[in-house]
Amino acid sequence: MGVNPRELKRMLKRMGIEAEELEATRVTIEAKDKQLVVEEPQVIIVRGRNQPTMIYVVGEPKEVKPQQPAQPQVSEEDVKLVAEQAGVDLETARNALIAANGDIAEAILKLKGS
Repeated sequence: MGVNPRELKRMLKRMGIEAEELEATRVTIEAKDKQLVVEEPQVIIVRGRNQPTMIYVVGEPKEVKPQQPAQPQVSEEDVKLVAEQAGVDLETARNALIAANGDIAEAILKLKGS
């Protein structure tokens, strides 16, 4: 059950605190070991005199697995080119290309130590 924003604003205003509701469609909280998502949340931003800003999120959190960044796709042609230009084996060239997000020039320069 959500908080009545108008009533909350009135109570806070009497205490000298400003509150504003933020229209949000989704709130994501990223912790070290998990990620929480609140769909269709009620978000209230509270600012008080000489106090830090507080943000209240009302809604049912659901735990989701953090998304892993996708590895760039590297072609065998690119791997062979990097290996040839940098004078390294194919596996080293492939790893350098992945680390460089598929940028051939950057992979070669890193492998040559430039």
